[in-house]
Amino acid sequence: MFDLHRLRLLRELKHRGTLAAVAAALSYAPSTVSQQLSQLEAEVGVRLLEPVGRRVRLTEQAEILVAHTEAVLERLEHAEADIATSLTELTGTLRIASFQTAALALIPTALDLLRDLHPRLRIHVTHREPEEALPALQARDFDLVLAEEYPGNPYPRPVELEQQDLLSDPLRLALPEGAVGPDTDDPMAALRSLADHPWVMEPEGIVARHWAMAQCRNAGFEPDVRFETTDVLLHLRLVEQGHAAAFLPDLVWNGQPPTVALRHLPPGQRTRRIFTVVRRGRSQHPAIQACRDALLRAATLPSSQAPGQHSSTATSSPGSIRPGTRTSSGGTTRHK
Repeated sequence: MFDLHRLRLLRELKHRGTLAAVAAALSYAPSTVSQQLSQLEAEVGVRLLEPVGRRVRLTEQAEILVAHTEAVLERLEHAEADIATSLTELTGTLRIASFQTAALALIPTALDLLRDLHPRLRIHVTHREPEEALPALQARDFDLVLAEEYPGNPYPRPVELEQQDLLSDPLRLALPEGAVGPDTDDPMAALRSLADHPWVMEPEGIVARHWAMAQCRNAGFEPDVRFETTDVLLHLRLVEQGHAAAFLPDLVWNGQPPTVALRHLPPGQRTRRIFTVVRRGRSQHPAIQACRDALLRAATLPSSQAPGQHSSTATSSPGSIRPGTRTSSGGTTRHK
């Protein structure tokens, strides 16, 4: 019988990449991790690691072991869920990772609901972009991740993870203060009118940045990206003060009227999908179910509604949303 603890160390190495990263994540000395994996090699009777420069990689036999370890851990996830279901009260800690706009618009309301229904359930929330949060979920650093998917940029769906749709969030072009867009409802014309303006976007390597660059290039220009940040509130502030154009999701308004002029994007590019992700075998855990239910309720409560959910008012030009107005045209955030 192979030692499960050592098998988990081998699995951690696959997901984290280095012995040092495994040691740091588990609060071990690197020498301890190395020693435990050497003992696992002796138990199995084959070589599990091979050097590659200053690092190591898993052998074919190690990959086989990790696949079986994943199955065992998934079964243990089911066991944990069954035990929690048998109890009359939810306890323990649920670790959530969320990107910024979802954290601002949904998490506080969900926390209120969970506190009222399950006061002994401890919720730990970390601000983390999906590009980092999803691998960390697989490595068991989190129990649930709030993630986003932009049009034409689908996330890979590892078999170890399960997704559940939460809402569709409209995306719009935000005109900087003082910019005058074309007097037309043509989304491409609105984009091209900002070709000479500075832009604020997410840093390179973020899916949202790839999507935003594609919108500008499809309109025939290369954007002058002068500001790079994952802080969408900073995006908004730079637009408000006329320093940059941006693409803003409706969740940033959190039910309040827009403070900048907004234009619709081309068809097929107008919404991003927001969803929750958990490890396979974890979805039936009562804490996961309670959290997902609370997030769904937060997404449909009036305080979390986006500007696209309210009755329309007159705008100063076709296809635009002026500061202080709300519209029901072309952008309803709805529960899927």
